[in-house]
Amino acid sequence: MLDIKLIREQPDLVKEGLRRRGEDPAAVDRVVELDARRRELIYQVEQLKAEKNAASKAIGKIKDPAERAQRIAELRSQPDQIPDLDRQAAEVETQLHRMMLELPNLPHPDVPVGASEHDNIVVRTEGQQRTFGFTPRPHWELGEALDIIDFERGVKLSGSRFFVLKGLGARLQRALISWMLDLHITQHGYTEILPPHVVKEEVLVGTGNLPKFGDNLFRIEGADLTLIPTAEVPVTNLYREEIIEPGQLPIYHVAYTPCFRNEQMSAGRDVRGIKRVYQFDKVEMVKFVEPQTSYDELTTLIDNAEDICKALDIRYRLLQLCTADLGVATMKYDLEMYAPGVDEWLEVSSCANFGDYQARRANIRYRPEVNAKPEFVHTLNGSGLALPRVMIAIMENYQRADGMIEVPEVLRPYMGGVDVIGPQAARK
Repeated sequence: MLDIKLIREQPDLVKEGLRRRGEDPAAVDRVVELDARRRELIYQVEQLKAEKNAASKAIGKIKDPAERAQRIAELRSQPDQIPDLDRQAAEVETQLHRMMLELPNLPHPDVPVGASEHDNIVVRTEGQQRTFGFTPRPHWELGEALDIIDFERGVKLSGSRFFVLKGLGARLQRALISWMLDLHITQHGYTEILPPHVVKEEVLVGTGNLPKFGDNLFRIEGADLTLIPTAEVPVTNLYREEIIEPGQLPIYHVAYTPCFRNEQMSAGRDVRGIKRVYQFDKVEMVKFVEPQTSYDELTTLIDNAEDICKALDIRYRLLQLCTADLGVATMKYDLEMYAPGVDEWLEVSSCANFGDYQARRANIRYRPEVNAKPEFVHTLNGSGLALPRVMIAIMENYQRADGMIEVPEVLRPYMGGVDVIGPQAARK
């Protein structure tokens, strides 16, 4: 949520931010109008209450009982406008709050302007392109041949866009999750969180998933509960409606959760394999920091995600996202791994700084020092990393001519020493 004071005092600045995002700036004028109307109604109510209190005090000073009774009767005979004005103020407040929730975050001045994801900028590419003495196969062929991915049974259980991992396929994903968590905890200083996988509506409002992205959520019928689209949602809201005391920031959390997204997918697009699905696993990093450090913290967050890519020795690239592809962030970067079997760059991480946008929605504040006035924190999050696209990258980059898949060295201790996934190992 944007600061109403900023909108009130610098509406042109806010409008320009919306224009850069390709959003209609007219909403700013409506917000300014509603804010002015709300403040006027509140002022009228306060004035009437003050006049009523002054009249009551004056009556209390009248000595003559008959005169006092007459004045009381006159006061009671006057129509009371306060309830009606209170009702009007509440209605305007509701409209204003709804519009404030709909306004997107303002992009940082350094974010490139763009009309779509095609305007994102490749900052740099890291790692060497793997060479094969054969045509690399896509992961769905490898997975079926090695009997580590079962697409038919996934569809039988849950429908399209679902799959079953089997044997060493399931173990490889579990190894990835455990290794990534351990690395972020032991090397990057994060504290692990295991949150609920369903949350209340107000929690989704806090991170900006509602009301704008409600169509992408899986709701539980008959309950104020929704399956989480990412661990960012519950972890960011851990401190909602709280004031973090001096000396506690920065706070770094990391969490593994399944993620559920009812994304509207184009017919015929990415129908094969495990790239675009309704349920997937992800390790998520979340930061709560002081405002003056948040962009430095974004750099570190990206570094933390890159460490995973580097340790897996898979070619990847860093993209700065343009204004059209920011979501609710002020600045965002993506990491993409190259998968040779499908010949695609696959997004495995988004690292974003939200400024105080989420903190205002969830009312997460901190005290800079003892007895200081509370201020809003800045929140950040980044995938560290997202599955199953990392699985795709591993399978396709580490495949061999004989159809087997080498296990990246860093994962072998988590695989019980298994260094190759082959037909024989898959049946054990």
